[in-house]
Amino acid sequence: MLSDRSRPVIEATLPVVAENIEEIARRFYGHMFGAHPELLDGTFNRGNQAAGTQQVALAGSVAVFATALLKDPEQVPEQLLSRIAHKHVSLGITPAQYDVVHEHLFWAIVDVLGDAVTPEVAAAWDEVYWLMAYALINMERGLYSSRGVRPETVWREWEVAEKTEETADVVTFRVKRVDDRLVKTSLPGQYVSVKVEMPDGVHQPRQYSLTRADDGEHRQFSVKRVRGNGTPDGEVSNLLCDRAQVGDVLTLSLPFGDVVLDDSGRPVVFASAGIGITPMAGMLSHLTAAGSHLPITLLHADVDEESFALRRQVLDDVRALPGAAAHVWYERGAESSLPVDGVHAGMMDLDAVDLPEGAAYYLCGPLPFMRAVRSSLIDRGVPAKDIQYEVFGPDLWAADLATEAAPGAGQEVVAQA
Repeated sequence: MLSDRSRPVIEATLPVVAENIEEIARRFYGHMFGAHPELLDGTFNRGNQAAGTQQVALAGSVAVFATALLKDPEQVPEQLLSRIAHKHVSLGITPAQYDVVHEHLFWAIVDVLGDAVTPEVAAAWDEVYWLMAYALINMERGLYSSRGVRPETVWREWEVAEKTEETADVVTFRVKRVDDRLVKTSLPGQYVSVKVEMPDGVHQPRQYSLTRADDGEHRQFSVKRVRGNGTPDGEVSNLLCDRAQVGDVLTLSLPFGDVVLDDSGRPVVFASAGIGITPMAGMLSHLTAAGSHLPITLLHADVDEESFALRRQVLDDVRALPGAAAHVWYERGAESSLPVDGVHAGMMDLDAVDLPEGAAYYLCGPLPFMRAVRSSLIDRGVPAKDIQYEVFGPDLWAADLATEAAPGAGQEVVAQA
């Protein structure tokens, strides 16, 4: 609960903090890594740091958290925080690290805003920080407990059992536990963090969706090679695609992620583009393993059929589900050699398909694609609460949707990975 003493101070200073929050975030990370370079070894994604996307995501989260506290001082925006908490536990974040963040974040606030940060202002924003931090710590404690682990025991070693070239840029890894212990079942739609030692000796983590239901022994995830096209190539994705081979040992976290399949028995619609098919593949695999008879609609957009990763697994699962149908859109023309219910040329157009009433929707793909699909669904009367989405990398969309979902503006499901 935001105190009565702090509320007017936050109201008065939020505009200037929000105006400068991206610069605050930039200086914060630089100062923190200068004092704690070890955080770049196995915890933070240095690719996101170099691109600036992590700074923007942090800035948006802090600003929208403070805004939400002003709109409803007795509540915290749990849906916004849930995505952050799941990412944190997949990296083994500890409560003590929030003290480190606090120290360097408040240094950056003072460094940017100078004399405007009076003791009163500092105390009010300190309150906001710890409300956010303790909300996350409590969520993360619950997530660790639910998996029966501590932050330091989130990681496990897995041996690559199979490596499959899905497309020119996508590789699927099927891994098995090194110690042969039973694999705890993941939820449909979750991801794992994969921690890889880079050539310079620094470990880098990345999150990858699980693309097949667990069988008690194996896990499966797919990696798309990130081509920089003028910026640096993805260091982890290219290393995994080029160098990881059958028999190699990889370090994986337990599965986390809050974009998981609705178990209420409603119809389900999956809308994906490109590598966004990966969480959909995992959910379809779980539905097939469970013998589901739910009405399922898969909508997928890609460059062409050869670019459609996991297409055979996905379409085999669709054919195995008695209530399922699949429609694809290819930028290079409406041609397909695989069994689908509809092949369309160009960009995805929801007007070209019949959508079930009362369905739960799951979106994954490039952000412009998801924005367009979500807008189309909203225009068709689909409640915002029935639309979940998955973002790969820092979620640059969550703050906008969380603000939209604030009291008085409806409710939005803000979910992972």
